[in-house]
Amino acid sequence: MSHFTPYPALFGGALIGLSAALLLYLNQRTAGISGIAAGLLSFTKNDYGWRVCFIAGLILAPLLYRLAGGASEVELGTSHAQLLFAGLLVGYGTRMSGGCTSGHAVCGLARGALRSLVATVIFMLTAGVTVYMVRHLL
Repeated sequence: MSHFTPYPALFGGALIGLSAALLLYLNQRTAGISGIAAGLLSFTKNDYGWRVCFIAGLILAPLLYRLAGGASEVELGTSHAQLLFAGLLVGYGTRMSGGCTSGHAVCGLARGALRSLVATVIFMLTAGVTVYMVRHLL
């Protein structure tokens, strides 16, 4: 918490909320990133355009930020293998819960969905237990 910057965090959160609201209002779609990405792998749907643009925005935005002179102080203290394994676990969990934190915690809670509340509580409890185990038991 010594490096917490409330104004950029507030601004980033507002942008996430605005983008989720605009996607819902303009495209009648929920901004659940795992569902958007999974839809790119489905060859039965004919709605690739907006999905590609959404994912491209997620990839290009930080790159453009860096090009504009923005600094990134993210330091990962783990190996690529551990990151890959963690990513696979997250992907498996999103399929089990029928969505990810963006779909459930950001969009689902805003819609008042009970299943999103249950999923978000489970996400947060699991995250807390995981952090405790990694920092204090391993």
